[in-house]
Amino acid sequence: MADVTAALGLTAQQVERALVTATLAPSVHNTQPWRFKIRPDRIELHTDTSRALSATDPEDRELRLSCGAALYNLRLALQGMGVRPLVTMLPGNDAPGALAVVRRGGTVKIDDETRALLDAVPRRRTNRRPFLEAPVDPRQRHALVRAAELERSWLHVVTTPQGRAQLQQFVRRAHEIQLADRAVQAELAAYSGHRPGATDGVPPPSAGVRPAMQDEWAFRDFGGPERGPGKDYESDPLVAVLCSHYDSQLGDLQAGQAMQRVLLTATVRGLSASFLSQPIEVRPVREDLRRALGGVLVPQTVLRVGYSTPVPASPRRSVAELLVDAEEEAVAGH
Repeated sequence: MADVTAALGLTAQQVERALVTATLAPSVHNTQPWRFKIRPDRIELHTDTSRALSATDPEDRELRLSCGAALYNLRLALQGMGVRPLVTMLPGNDAPGALAVVRRGGTVKIDDETRALLDAVPRRRTNRRPFLEAPVDPRQRHALVRAAELERSWLHVVTTPQGRAQLQQFVRRAHEIQLADRAVQAELAAYSGHRPGATDGVPPPSAGVRPAMQDEWAFRDFGGPERGPGKDYESDPLVAVLCSHYDSQLGDLQAGQAMQRVLLTATVRGLSASFLSQPIEVRPVREDLRRALGGVLVPQTVLRVGYSTPVPASPRRSVAELLVDAEEEAVAGH
């Protein structure tokens, strides 16, 4: 395995801390599909293609979304160390195969809002448990919408009963298609349940309760505990569709950064969030959802937001596993 080295004017220890922060991003089934290449003048973000979910995420949209979230965390970590991150997305020949390159763009003094978001990174969790029957007020909703806008994306908050019912139909339709797909279910099983020593996936403490017929929304079954009396899911969560302005790899990366800023903003404000991403993963349903949103915005994920009890952190791979080393580069070069 490669060792973490100094870069961007930071020590090796600082670079490692920044990469640890980057890895605390969410990903589908907690696959953690990112890798990093360190050079004295840059940190490159690459995909880990061995982590792709070819059945669940056949176009790698959510893989890039996850990597965008890791990129946002990396940006925050560098700002916390006084480095202004200069990001080039999809750099092409400048960094073959990279999704993004981060260079030092000078120094920066971190502001209070950015510091709060950085401090929220280790506290953010995908919370699959039932939420409390407490509404998310308009000020909180506005803060989440603003977070997406600041990262060149859009958060469509569903506010009408008709819109909510339509989105429920999209989620359930895609969910039923995936339930009938053995390859999708095999990928879910591979990353969930009791897997002693695993550094990825969704362990039972992070899985939420088992889905039941009375649930209004279709939730994935990650093998969590059976629910007890009074442990039904909330009747009216805040649901929102995070959208990009481009149907492209660039749009995916921008939306991933926006998604993470939205999730961290929610964490700062005491809110919990989880994903209802099935409609994004089934192309015909995604296209119907896009048309329902007016045909211009590109839906990237569906968020469920509310108040809940704390959940434990999910496992993470070590930074050493995520580094692209010289031997791998040599093989790629041939």
